[in-house]
Amino acid sequence: MIAIVLDIVSSASILFIISSGLLIIFGVMKILNFAHAGIVAVGGYVALTITQLGWSPWLAAPAALIVGFVLGGIIERGIMRWLYARSLDAILAAWGLGMVLVQLITIAYGREIQFVETPLAGATTVLGESYSLYRLYLILVAILIGVALTALLKGTRLGLNTRAVIMNDALAQALGINSALVRFLSFSLGSALGAMSGALITPLSSVDPNMGFPWLVSAFMIVLLSGASLVSLAVSALVLGGAQVLVSTFVNPVAGGMTIAVLAAIILRIRPEGFAHE
Repeated sequence: MIAIVLDIVSSASILFIISSGLLIIFGVMKILNFAHAGIVAVGGYVALTITQLGWSPWLAAPAALIVGFVLGGIIERGIMRWLYARSLDAILAAWGLGMVLVQLITIAYGREIQFVETPLAGATTVLGESYSLYRLYLILVAILIGVALTALLKGTRLGLNTRAVIMNDALAQALGINSALVRFLSFSLGSALGAMSGALITPLSSVDPNMGFPWLVSAFMIVLLSGASLVSLAVSALVLGGAQVLVSTFVNPVAGGMTIAVLAAIILRIRPEGFAHE
């Protein structure tokens, strides 16, 4: 029973980490960033490069964070900033960009599945149950990301400006807030978190150019249920991630793989605002 509870919490933490960057972009720009899968893959290959160079695997996540921030800034300035008023065009451009990133990764690294070194191997005992140290570490990382983003949004001027843009972009601009800068920083931060999530999940699975796509639907469903709230994001990740673990454990993994999309669709049908709250 303890192992199942830990699986639920750790799976929810992984979903929260992957979805947090997507939430930042969606909250500010109201755009579902379909390039997120490619950005997650970029982070995974940053971790692979760290492994291939023989460097400490603890460098993978911060290196991916930096690479993701720079990549996000380039994408926002070069492409996305021209498309904010055309949401459909922005979504299509993001999808195309995600495919381009995957193809560039394939050219550079090939299509084969590869593996990265884990920074934290082994298991420890939790209430009498042996459990993966790395999955426990990811729970801590999810908590730290949630605390850091909350502090950023509620305790800094940038956060105040970002919340103003989220609530009413036109009014924020009328008050002298540089919404273009807010969008640039939000997209860059969201991309940084996406790339870091790719580096963080690779020790649990493997690395390949399409590694981000299996997470894409789950992350989008969780974000749609969350609105622009980190608390709602955590609740959505816990509910949907928990349901996936339970179905995978007591029914079968194939049904578990469909659980998040099906359950999210049902929740949105009954409660269109999802778990969002102001």
